[in-house]
Amino acid sequence: MPEVIFAENLCKGCELCITVCPTKILKLDTSRVNIRGYNPAIVYNLAECSGCGSCAKICPDSVITVRR
Repeated sequence: MPEVIFAENLCKGCELCITVCPTKILKLDTSRVNIRGYNPAIVYNLAECSGCGSCAKICPDSVITVRR
């Protein structure tokens, strides 16, 4: 199973990762904000992750790391 790691305090909530995820397992965590004042993106269903790495590739701030 892939591992998806977010440096949540660097996330600016741009939602690019959410739009490119083919399995639609990412969302913004609207229940909290990070130290920059943004709702961070999170994986809410890791079991469905294909490990494609599209989210990490599109992230402009290198917030996401995908380990297969």
